[in-house]
Amino acid sequence: MGATMKPEELKYTKDHIWIFVEGDTAAVGLSDYAQNELGDIVFVEMPETGKKVKKGEALGTVESVKSVSDIISPITGEIVDFNKSLEDTPETINKDPYEEGWIVKIKLDSTDELDELLDFSAYNEFTESEI
Repeated sequence: MGATMKPEELKYTKDHIWIFVEGDTAAVGLSDYAQNELGDIVFVEMPETGKKVKKGEALGTVESVKSVSDIISPITGEIVDFNKSLEDTPETINKDPYEEGWIVKIKLDSTDELDELLDFSAYNEFTESEI
């Protein structure tokens, strides 16, 4: 993940997940809105590398002082990496949700599903309608 990743360049889902696609692999994490709603994150349960995930299925959970929430996969594919540093410092998601706080990387089965994702402005409109 480079320092050039900006929230307005990412795609989003209505489950408050962001996705950043590079080639056939996508980095996935929780949006700033999600980490704000959750409060202080104390534990992240992540899938093992090699696990197949389907769009709309839980690929892990995030536990905060308030609640436990599923991390819903924005795409179908295979987990190729997970952010091991979150095992010791899950609060990184609160501090830096778009860079150091990425959760998993998924190798895409297909790019077709990417058309269904929200861009930054559409996601902002969606979150404003939820308040």
